[in-house]
Amino acid sequence: MNKFNLLLVFTLSIFIFSCGSNNGKKKSDFSIQITNDQSEFSIDEKLQATIVNTKNRNIDSVSFYFGNKHIESSQNGNDLQLELQNMLLGNQTLKAIVYSEENSDTLTKNIKVLNDKAPVVYTYEILNSFPHDISSYTQGLEFHDGVLYESAGQYGESKLRKLELETGEVLNEIQLDDQYFAEGLTILNGNIYQLTWREDTGFIYDLEDFQKKGSFGYNQSKEGWGLCNNGEKIFKSDGTEKIWILDPETLAEQSYIQPTHHKSISTKLNELEWVNGKIYANTYQKDGVAIINPENGAIEGLINFSGLRDKVTQHNELDVLNGIAYNSETGKLYVTGKNWDKIFEVKIVKK
Repeated sequence: MNKFNLLLVFTLSIFIFSCGSNNGKKKSDFSIQITNDQSEFSIDEKLQATIVNTKNRNIDSVSFYFGNKHIESSQNGNDLQLELQNMLLGNQTLKAIVYSEENSDTLTKNIKVLNDKAPVVYTYEILNSFPHDISSYTQGLEFHDGVLYESAGQYGESKLRKLELETGEVLNEIQLDDQYFAEGLTILNGNIYQLTWREDTGFIYDLEDFQKKGSFGYNQSKEGWGLCNNGEKIFKSDGTEKIWILDPETLAEQSYIQPTHHKSISTKLNELEWVNGKIYANTYQKDGVAIINPENGAIEGLINFSGLRDKVTQHNELDVLNGIAYNSETGKLYVTGKNWDKIFEVKIVKK
């Protein structure tokens, strides 16, 4: 084959490929138009949108989705009116699939949904205090059957512990290998689940003897921060705006909520605790604990723990508030921090 014919074949191949399937890259004749070009909403508002049909093509039907949730299909219609009160908060995607003339076009718009109320602000009263190992870099804290369990971090010092609250006595303990930085923990169905920070690995232990039963990866998230559970599902923070919802059998990250108040979406939520149907989460390097609705991510309250760190022994290794434990049998709440020598029993008071 001479050079001219070779060039001709090459040119025709490009032309044929270009005229074939556009694999979704061709600019659509449709677009989503949100009323007033609004991109930020309060959860008490209504989102109104329409499909703009620039070339007046015949539309067979339109399917609308909010995130992955199918919210409306309209035969021979192109309008949407969506009440947001039952939707997830945070950064969301409005999607429309337009079926027209034996083709389909997928359209998206990014929006932000905020809560409609400011969080209720709380402070605290100290009811009691108990000894805590001053060398323990607390990452996770949880009660089970009245006994306290702790995950402590730092490379070369990470451990899992079973503690007696009143005395601080260590009832059981195992050390993690030096390459792991331990993070949050939670207990469900006779298992202890413990995260590591950047090692993309969580561990599963037998509750009774701390024997390691397995491990799990993080799938969609890159780091491990905090864990809690509601008896059915496990919740996991990773330092981003997301709290992941894990399948309790496979530990796969199935979905997520985004903790959001009336002004913005929160990030760096760390230690998690399930308290009376809500998620309590402290913000890394802050004195605040957010009270989060697990259904939609709304931050309904903020507990200000300012001044609590001043009530422990001051030393060079003293670090931030981190460690929330709720004893469901007694209804009592406890907090501590990294390298604090006390665990505090606290009462939450509306400010």
